[in-house]
Amino acid sequence: MLHFPLPSPIIIYRYCKISLKGTKFMWIADNWKDYEVIDTSCGEKLERWGRYILLRPDPQVIWNTKKERKEWKHLNGHYHRSNKGGGEWEFFDLPNEWSIRYGELTFHLKPFSFKHTGLFPEQAVNWDWFGNLICQAGRPVKVLNLFAYTGGATLAAAHAGASVTHVDASKGMVTWAKENAAASGLSDAPIRYLVDDCVKFVEREIRRGNTYDGIIMDPPSYGRGPKGEIWKIEESIYPFLELTEQLLSKDALFFLINSYTTGLQPAVLTYMLNTAIVAKHGGQAVSSEIGLPVTSKGLVLPCGASGRWTRS
Repeated sequence: MLHFPLPSPIIIYRYCKISLKGTKFMWIADNWKDYEVIDTSCGEKLERWGRYILLRPDPQVIWNTKKERKEWKHLNGHYHRSNKGGGEWEFFDLPNEWSIRYGELTFHLKPFSFKHTGLFPEQAVNWDWFGNLICQAGRPVKVLNLFAYTGGATLAAAHAGASVTHVDASKGMVTWAKENAAASGLSDAPIRYLVDDCVKFVEREIRRGNTYDGIIMDPPSYGRGPKGEIWKIEESIYPFLELTEQLLSKDALFFLINSYTTGLQPAVLTYMLNTAIVAKHGGQAVSSEIGLPVTSKGLVLPCGASGRWTRS
């Protein structure tokens, strides 16, 4: 559902994908070839990552539908959730590392703690969106990617022609992002990698007077800063949004914020973007759920929400 004032139905069409079987106004990552959600049932999603089939828990899957696809019985990896929190992987003929592609981008995958593989494939719908904005800008574009993880958004922006500053507090994730860049033929792209606390980095960038034409942030639900500061997204995100807004250039193209937290629904993201960014820079804000197609059902699995600001 869209939660913002739109000047015309044309804008609605431009920003929204009409999904399969009646799910309207959701941004859907449906351009994958090397990845798919095959089926979902009983709190788990059955996925194909290249040649390999993984089964992982998903809190959105509250239905118990029949498991008719043969892949349910032919797994390469299964993440078992523990009643005490967390969980562990069980592997069946799965390599320690393998790769998949999205267009001309290549991503290394390595299953690790908390069910993760090193990539959030639903974010591809956002990569396509801001990639088009960068390509169509007709000028040099500087992008800041905060909480940048293994670099999916970084590589998409760099491939589209932007110079990118990639910031993440984890040295391991930044190293992984560099490996993905090398695999994607982007080793020499203008990407600056920084292992840093995102809040501290933004504060320093403001003092330096640096600005960016596009800002991407994918904040965690919970975390700790370098001096033990506690980050709770519900309490910390709006002050950080107000802080980061100061880094937008006078002719900035876009701002993207992602949320996997239940409390930060699309309407909340739109409200924050309007009060923190639109009020100062003009433009418009739009937010929506993002999702992945489920092959067996022709339906869509919701995977969080994204808020987008653009100047026009």
